[in-house]
This record gives sequence, structure tokens and C-alpha cells, in this order.
Amino acid sequence: MIRAPRRQFITHSLAAAAALALPAAALRAQPRPVLKAGDQKGGLRALLEAAGGLEGLGYDIQWSEFPAAAPLAEALNAGAVDSGPIGDAPLVFALAAGTRVKAIGANRSDAYGTAVLVRPDSPLKSAADLKGRSIATNRGSIGHYVTLKAITTAGLKPEDVTLRFLAPADAKLALTQGAVDAWATWEPYTAMAETGGHARVLVSGRGLLPGLSYLAATDAAIAAKRPLLQDFLRRVVKAQDWSYRNVDAFSATLAKIIGIPPEAARLQFERRQQRWVPIDAKVIADQQRTADFYHQVGLIPRPLDVRPTFDTGFALEDRA
Repeated sequence: MIRAPRRQFITHSLAAAAALALPAAALRAQPRPVLKAGDQKGGLRALLEAAGGLEGLGYDIQWSEFPAAAPLAEALNAGAVDSGPIGDAPLVFALAAGTRVKAIGANRSDAYGTAVLVRPDSPLKSAADLKGRSIATNRGSIGHYVTLKAITTAGLKPEDVTLRFLAPADAKLALTQGAVDAWATWEPYTAMAETGGHARVLVSGRGLLPGLSYLAATDAAIAAKRPLLQDFLRRVVKAQDWSYRNVDAFSATLAKIIGIPPEAARLQFERRQQRWVPIDAKVIADQQRTADFYHQVGLIPRPLDVRPTFDTGFALEDRA
């Protein structure tokens, strides 16, 4: 009569303990969240690794590197990646093609390294000299954009040049072998070509481009992984600040991480002077001008209102 209640108490206690332990065990068994991050050569992964910006992550990052913005945009469109860095012109091109992405962070940099390059011994001296010439670049890229801006500013029409759409490695080879007259590209390819003695800048993007690039994310990722994207963006901003306080260390580490000569790494880094900025009225106005220009030259079929393509709810730093 005395022992039965005791056994009943022990049984209930064990059952209660087991019930309490189950959620914790189940929680431990749950996989960590994963952010599928797209990147370009010398981009965010190199920056974060050099700055120690990946320490203490509460989620895993699945990296995918792309040689240019166009294939990265295709991956965003297919949902193969959640986010990635993309220039202003490629973003317009992607949006016009129906890619469901938004810009969640913006940065500005000196646009000099987005340029039209020619061989060192080329007789070409200005953008006007490109008439009747062939230019290699990526379709819809910032290289494509700077080409069109350069020739139209010089009074030429898009049909006055022949564009060959090639990936950076193939475009460089085509230039050095004389298969094309010029190559329109961006950093770090510009710095690598210059410091390697393979090319010189014929026309830079300085004065032609607003120097805008973005961290873009798919609509689906914004809906499902907003805290991860917010944390990732803040880490990128902090890493960028660190890089300009540690130019020597970062340039050397960057060269090793992406496998380019140290002098090219330092040149492209120092002259870009990249800084993250709020998505404000000026950013949106500059992006609208880029979209309007692409429509003007016939690269996108219809006018594009860029305002809905920004998500201004992401902070660049921790809010007090």
C-alpha cells in the first residue's frame, strides 16, 4: 500500500523528464540554417575570410563562385543561390528578364577599373577610335554597359562596333591574340591585365558610370531567410571597413585567396575605394538612369521602374 504510490511517483517523474528532454534532443538534431551565397572572383568570400568576418556564424554558408554577373544572375533566377554581389547594369538586365530579386544593400566605388582595354601597342587612342572595331565583353555586364556609354558619349551608335560576348578568360585571350580590338571588363581583371603588361585602359568608367553595385537576394530568400541575409550584410560591411584600415594585410591576403599577383590585388583594391551606402533617393535615381539608358539603346524592350526592386529594410550596421 505504501510502495505503489512511490512507484507511481517515480514513473511519472521519469516520464516528465523524458518529455522535457525530447525537445532539446530534437533541437540539437535539427540541421543548421544554410545561406546559399553566390560570389564573383575577388568578391565577398575573399573579403570576409581575410577580415575574419565568418567567425561565430549561427548558420552555414554554401558558396558558389561565378566568373561574371550574368551567370550569377541566372543562378539567382533558378534559386540555386540565395544572394550575390551584382553591378547596377547586370541587375537591370536580370530584372528586365524577370528574375525575382531585390537589392538589399548598395555600395559605391570609383568606376575607373570598369574599363575598355586595348593591347599596349594598339593604335587606338579614344572611344571614337572604336568605330568599326570589335570589342569582347559579357552580355548585360558592367563591361557591356561601359562600352555602350563610352561609344555613345563619343557620338557613335551601338551598331558602329561589333560586340563579341565572351567570358573574362576567353575575352582576355581574344584580346592578347588579336582576335578582337578591345576588351571591356572590370576589377580585378583590369588590374591584372594592366600589371601583367597585357593591356592598357583606353576608356575608364570614371565619369560614365555611377559606380554602384549591390548585394542582391531572391524574393524567396528574403521571405524565408531574412535574419541570415541581414547578418551576412552586416558582416560584409564590417569586413569592408576593416579592409581599408588594413590595406597591406588585406591586399596580401586577397592575392593569396583569389590567386592573383599581389600588385594587381593592391591596385584594384586601393583605387576602387568601395564603401557601403544606404539605399536612398540618389541610389534609386542613379539606378533608374542606368535602366533608362539600357532601354534607350535597345537592350531591354520596355521601360523599367526600378523602385520596387529595392528592399530598404536591411540595416548596414547594428541599430542601437
